[in-house]
Amino acid sequence: MARLRLVYRCSDCGTAFPKWAGQCTACQAWNTLVEDVDDPEPAAVPIPAAASVARPIAEYGAEIGGPRPTGIAELDRVLGVGIVPGSVTLLGGEPGIGKSTLLLQLLAWWAGRTLYVSAEESAPQVRLRAERLGALQPDLWLLSETVLPHILRAIDEVEPTLVVIDSIQTVADPELGAAPGSISQVRGCAARLVHEAKTRGVPIVLVGHVTKDGGLAGPRTLEHVVDVVLGFEGERHHSLRLLRAVKNRFGPTDELGLFEMAEQGLVGVPDASRLFLADRRTGVAGSAVLPTLDGQRPMLVEVQALATSTSAGGSPRRSAQGIDPGRLALLLAVLERRARVVAAGLEIYASAAGGVRLAEPGADLAISLAVASAITNQPLPPDLVVFGEVGLAGEVRQVSHARRRLTEAGRLGFRRAIVPANSPNGIDGVQLLRVSTVTEALATAGLTAP
Repeated sequence: MARLRLVYRCSDCGTAFPKWAGQCTACQAWNTLVEDVDDPEPAAVPIPAAASVARPIAEYGAEIGGPRPTGIAELDRVLGVGIVPGSVTLLGGEPGIGKSTLLLQLLAWWAGRTLYVSAEESAPQVRLRAERLGALQPDLWLLSETVLPHILRAIDEVEPTLVVIDSIQTVADPELGAAPGSISQVRGCAARLVHEAKTRGVPIVLVGHVTKDGGLAGPRTLEHVVDVVLGFEGERHHSLRLLRAVKNRFGPTDELGLFEMAEQGLVGVPDASRLFLADRRTGVAGSAVLPTLDGQRPMLVEVQALATSTSAGGSPRRSAQGIDPGRLALLLAVLERRARVVAAGLEIYASAAGGVRLAEPGADLAISLAVASAITNQPLPPDLVVFGEVGLAGEVRQVSHARRRLTEAGRLGFRRAIVPANSPNGIDGVQLLRVSTVTEALATAGLTAP
């Protein structure tokens, strides 16, 4: 047996180096070199006995069948049509966010025999969770195993119609000669499972770990070999969970699925706006309602701000939760320079209620008005929504899908909206208050300088 050699491999492009360096010279990425084992005699790739034959494209697909709904409405929304036979889906998320819970519920709802491979928890632990979720179904088979050949043998014996492997980082193939979780193991095991899924026509769902930055751990090639990449996220101290498709070969990547963590598991949230505004208090300074758009899904989110005096001898603090701190600092500078709303000597705290993260520029005007409301201690009208991008010159710029935002606001009973001057015509029941600058927006909202 040839001797194994220790190398440092780039997790983005896969290039191997004899020693560690801060930057990969092949793809120019920083801090991507991780320790790995280079096997001079890699395992042979299985070669089919017969070569494939080219056929007209219209003749393909009928023998496999179309996508199958999962039985979970929010998951089907993100996938587009359901799970495609023979596809491989990678689900990533932070520890404890609810990945295993979601997949156990998926297997419980799936029509047909399923196999759950737990490579991290023992079988009794998974059984206890399934009992709590009401997922003790006779067609749900459970296997606690980390060795890939044993997993493939179990798939042969059970003959499932859906397989979940939790997680790919803890599965190892003895033929690869590397430690579990290494780049070689993750890449090799994933490639073998993709091959098995395509050959058998059985969909496989892989659970992936994430790094401290929120990205999927392991080699970048892992995301390329699978068909669908889903990201499961949410604040640990909030019950709301968000499911997004980062990659989807069979459907859209701009849909958002919302779940709420309850005692009986993850429950879909079809009306997110009512959930976010359920605890909203009207008549309080520092609050603005934003019709935001996450993918193709409009939602109403409350943006909150608080202004307080700086402690003696300290510099003013700027804190943001769910909002980009750099964007908050930029908007504070625009308010002070263009609208004469002075925040000097005040500590400013801004937050998107409900654990939502606001990344779109259409939230600028709502954040600005919430901060100005907190500084002037004057509340905004309770039936008012605000959206628009704010430029460095203090101008209010148009944002996309204005009518969809206004339709959602009108459905929730809001009757007035401060919008950019160039926004398209609105909808019946919602009065448009068009503004060109931040100063006009402040005057329209009834906010005057303190």
